[in-house]
Amino acid sequence: MSGALPDRASVVVVGAGYAGLTAALALRDAGVDVVVVEAADRSGGRVWSAPHPRAHAVDHGGQWVGPTQTRLLALADRFGCARFPTHDEGVHLELWHDGTLHEGTSERDSTAPGHAEYAAAVAGLEALAARVDLDDPAATPAAERLDATTVASWLDGVAEAARPRLALAVQGVWAVEPRDLSLLHLAFYVASAGGWDQLMRTRGHAQDQRFVDGAQAPALAMAAHLGDRVHLGTPVRAVRDGAVETDRGVIRAERVVVATTPPAARAIAFDPPLPAPRRRWLERSVMGDVAKIHLVYDRPFWRADGRSGQASLYTAHDLPGVVFDNSPADGACGVLVTFVYGDRLRTWAALAPEQQRAALLETLGRLFGVAATRPTDLLVQDWVADPWAGGAYAAVPAPGAWIEYGERGWRAPSGTVHWAGSETSSVWHGYIDGAIRSGERAAAEVLAALDHPARGQENS
Repeated sequence: MSGALPDRASVVVVGAGYAGLTAALALRDAGVDVVVVEAADRSGGRVWSAPHPRAHAVDHGGQWVGPTQTRLLALADRFGCARFPTHDEGVHLELWHDGTLHEGTSERDSTAPGHAEYAAAVAGLEALAARVDLDDPAATPAAERLDATTVASWLDGVAEAARPRLALAVQGVWAVEPRDLSLLHLAFYVASAGGWDQLMRTRGHAQDQRFVDGAQAPALAMAAHLGDRVHLGTPVRAVRDGAVETDRGVIRAERVVVATTPPAARAIAFDPPLPAPRRRWLERSVMGDVAKIHLVYDRPFWRADGRSGQASLYTAHDLPGVVFDNSPADGACGVLVTFVYGDRLRTWAALAPEQQRAALLETLGRLFGVAATRPTDLLVQDWVADPWAGGAYAAVPAPGAWIEYGERGWRAPSGTVHWAGSETSSVWHGYIDGAIRSGERAAAEVLAALDHPARGQENS
């Protein structure tokens, strides 16, 4: 995955995340000469499993896989990447704005109020999602009205008792505030995942399993399989008439697949310029604001107390939004992972490091007791600060963007430039599985453009 940069290839893939690696792998399997260039010093993109002496591999980015995420499961099986069930046994906690702590489980609602109202609101959202056109969301019935309606405005019309749960769900899945995304995008995302519960629940849903060696393992295996076709530490500055200009040289290509986040794509100069709809779509696609924080302990002490390690915080002053048990499969230590996103992250970022730590530990102490205030290690990954991702988990189109630019700007090829990335997938949009599907679609487009036979590839 190093060495001299070639001066020519049939296809250059920009970005070695799951989308780019999948596109490259499909093209290589079809016998196409392909080169992957990646700005960062690692492959995997927004999926990064850092080695840790106790926790084995700490997933700083995407980490879970569910049973309907068939592309990721197939890829993991192809390369022998083992998985294990997410810890879901025991009591889940809910901390509410009045300071009360409520308990529940995955099978039993918590003792907090509002469940019936929440279920009714979700049922209405599911009905809306059932009408979404996954291949062209702008063609959804009443799309203009839905795209002009922010989720915050929609929340004003649901039962007050349901709003805290729905608002936290938006923050947790999209890493933005309800005012930042449209009802059309929310409904599209739900439809893309196959339902609201797929996004929210653990066993049998999107958070069902984790990877023994971290979620980056299949990406690392793909990159190793591609070998010297992958070039890390190679930022792309421009794509000009088939010439991909990088910091390490220029590669001429018949086709280019850009498989980066929208901010990274915007930083590339294109000549001829991108069509206005694509350019405007990129400009109006904003990454979520999220930091992922791991706390390592000698053991998962919360399990002995009958707790799952999962918590939801509906308070205004606590910085974390949700907490999960992220302990390794072998139980070598205990790990809690928590997420700080949206307005909470902006509050967090304004604090000094010692204040950030103190605020986090104080909250975890209220949830899990004094032992939670004594981690042996605390690891913070602020994705907003990542120079190539520019945020996480995925980009969210601004309200109105689907109607104004979606049809021609979302993922249609721009001349000889094709687009991949989880944000371009119709199925499991925003997830690793969606990234893989987008890579398959982009590869199929390229093979068709080159009049080269595809080998069993499927569109997103």
